[in-house]
This record gives sequence, structure tokens and C-alpha cells, in this order.
Amino acid sequence: MAIMRSLVVALLGLLSWAWPLSAKPPLSNTQLKQQVFETEKAFAATMAARDFKGFTAFIAAEAVFLSDQGPLRGREAVCRHWQRFFEKPTAPFSWAPETVEVLASGTLALSTGPVYDATGKCVATFSSIWRLESDHQWRIVFDKGDPFCAKP
Repeated sequence: MAIMRSLVVALLGLLSWAWPLSAKPPLSNTQLKQQVFETEKAFAATMAARDFKGFTAFIAAEAVFLSDQGPLRGREAVCRHWQRFFEKPTAPFSWAPETVEVLASGTLALSTGPVYDATGKCVATFSSIWRLESDHQWRIVFDKGDPFCAKP
């Protein structure tokens, strides 16, 4: 029994020493911002590629997208509303991240940027709140577009 207890204690000691070696160091704020920037670009690329299934993967289950018809609550409602934008062979609009900020906790992020019509004219700006979910994927929890207003 004493030998078994000694083996367990030794094994636990070994595991506690090895644990920090296997854990990933936390990402810096700059790295997190770049991660969200790239995620937003990949999200926008689904529209250009006409990849509706890919688009849906970026939407959190409890997402809220603000629209002209009121808030769209939940992934299903958001996807049902947005599916029409994927029906034609050419994308009706595009967007690109310009600014990304991430909380110090590394769990929420804001991305903003311009929205362009099919001719490339800037017609709006978007603001998206991203959440790092338990599967280590960033997903949108809030999204809102605003009509573009040129600076005076």
C-alpha cells in the first residue's frame, strides 16, 4: 500500500511539473486583435465566395443582429434573414474590418469597418461584437450596420 501511495504521489508531482510545459501561453492583445481581424476577413470572404454554410459558422447561437425590421434573435433568425443575400451569383455587398479592439480578458472583441455596394461604393459601416467561445472559435454575438455618412 505504501509503495502504491508513493507511486501516486510521484506521478502527481511529475504531472504538476509537466502541466505548465503543455499549457499554451496566453496571447497578447496584439495577437488577439490580429486573430479577430483575420476572423472578420474570413467571415466577409463567405459573402464573396457565396458560401452560406460558411457564413452560418461565424454566428453565435444566441446572436442578435439589428436590422431594419428589428432585432434578429438567434442564429436561425439571422441566417434565415441573411440567406437572401447569398441567392444570386454575385454578392450584393462586401465589407472589411478597419478597426478591432479586444478586452483585456481576451473574450470579447469589437470589429468595425466599411460596407461596400456591388460597385465598390462605400454605403455603410458595420460594428460587430465577437465572443471567444468554448471551442476556441470567435463568433459574432451582436452586429449592426449604419448608413454611411461622409465626413464633412
